[in-house]
Amino acid sequence: MIIRRDSGALTILTLDRPDKANSLTRAMMVDLIETLRDVSDRAQAVILTGSGKVFSAGADLDEARAGLATDPIWEELSSTIAAMPCLTIAALNGTLAGGAFGMVLACDIRLAVPGAKFFYPVMKLGFLPQPSDPARMAALIGPGRTKMILMAGARVLAAEALDWGLVDRLSSPETLLDDARILAADPCAAPAGHASRIKAMIPGIWSH
Repeated sequence: MIIRRDSGALTILTLDRPDKANSLTRAMMVDLIETLRDVSDRAQAVILTGSGKVFSAGADLDEARAGLATDPIWEELSSTIAAMPCLTIAALNGTLAGGAFGMVLACDIRLAVPGAKFFYPVMKLGFLPQPSDPARMAALIGPGRTKMILMAGARVLAAEALDWGLVDRLSSPETLLDDARILAADPCAAPAGHASRIKAMIPGIWSH
């Protein structure tokens, strides 16, 4: 389930399946894609977060076994986020794993709580990462560290993720969403379209 909250030019999208570690079903990803496209012409900032103590464990296990693990919808979701003209912020309320990496790497800014862990076990599971993920990850943390995560199965703690540049700032669980809202405040107060004009001037591979 995806919870959508709109407040002026800000949209907050919450993965709300805490009993399943916010693992993603195909229906949830379709909902995310449709919602992002729906707000793309209005929102000046979008915050993506999760309920409970885990941001997302990746694919729902039952659906993964039925083919979701290799479904192109993962790439469609991350590409949709990367193409958003507004500021996109991932407010990581806990651990980020597997296919959920794609949507987070496609965001402009990543905040995380100190207890978050980061891992992407495609090597062990015999899958390839989503097509855009290795390049986006390497742009943030370099090729060696990207190989540590994608090939050597490294589990990265939040403090190390901050040191690497995988996340941009740590926030306490109590202030995470407020900290994300503070970052979204200036874009949301700006004239319509101004955020997209500044974003287009900043070099990066996110829209590729």
